[in-house]
Amino acid sequence: MESGFGSDFGGSGGGKLDPGVIMEQVKVQIAVANAQELLQRMTDKCFRKCIGKPGGSLDNSEQKCIAMCMDRYMDAWNTVSRAYNSRLQRERANM
Repeated sequence: MESGFGSDFGGSGGGKLDPGVIMEQVKVQIAVANAQELLQRMTDKCFRKCIGKPGGSLDNSEQKCIAMCMDRYMDAWNTVSRAYNSRLQRERANM
């Protein structure tokens, strides 16, 4: 029985796995998981902050609150991410 790993993990044929391709696929999966977590946290936070009484639709003030909350959350996330990546690069350079 064939497992199909050769095609799933970018093998070049003969059942050999390319570690570089596997590593890239893992990085993509981690990035997708991080994006999903960011979206979930942002949704939870902004919903709790902006929606007083859930109903069938959002009124104008709720829509504006959610839009502004999401913008601020993304701005903060990007600022922290840039600072973190900058620090990692400095630490790697000092090794």
